[in-house]
Amino acid sequence: MIDDAKFREISPTAYADGLERKQFMDIGIKEVWHPIPRIAGKAYTVKCHPGDNLMLHAAIYRAKPGEIIVVESGTLDYAMSGGNVCGIAQKRGIAGFIVDGVIRDLAEVRESKFPVFARGIMPKPGVKQTLGTLNQPISCGGVEVHPGDIVVADEEGIAVIPHAKADSVYQIALARTNKETTETLEQWETQHRAKVERILQEKGFLE
Repeated sequence: MIDDAKFREISPTAYADGLERKQFMDIGIKEVWHPIPRIAGKAYTVKCHPGDNLMLHAAIYRAKPGEIIVVESGTLDYAMSGGNVCGIAQKRGIAGFIVDGVIRDLAEVRESKFPVFARGIMPKPGVKQTLGTLNQPISCGGVEVHPGDIVVADEEGIAVIPHAKADSVYQIALARTNKETTETLEQWETQHRAKVERILQEKGFLE
């Protein structure tokens, strides 16, 4: 049993030591209000038909408390959710939304302090006419996301940790965090300078 809460204690930056680049979403998906809290939890995945938000609206009644709804929308032309949808999700204990697409009602979302990461804001909403999928593999921000993967998101970026590797990746990130916490800038500088000079020498650099 994986303790989702502990993953929230560590920045996405620290997970870089234990994850490949392909496990980090592209820089276009970011927090829609500031300052946003770090969120972490299991992914509840949603794939919508372009221009249609039906499946996201269905997901807010199906995702479990503590889960993060992660959405593949297929378009930037229509909003996937607004203030009321975010409000219901928040009331039901959902940790946040990560949307490869756009939302609306930013002022309401910001006022409620519901964590949303998306590509931007669009006033025009999508329709509710076409089925997509729930809790199936999707692509979000260039990352293949599976149901139950651990997602960690804050202003530093969005990490997707494969469920099968969650414990080992967490331990690597924890070790990095602990090292940085106890190491002074002077100690880091000494090691860093020695490393840089060694590499320069190995590469044949001449002043």
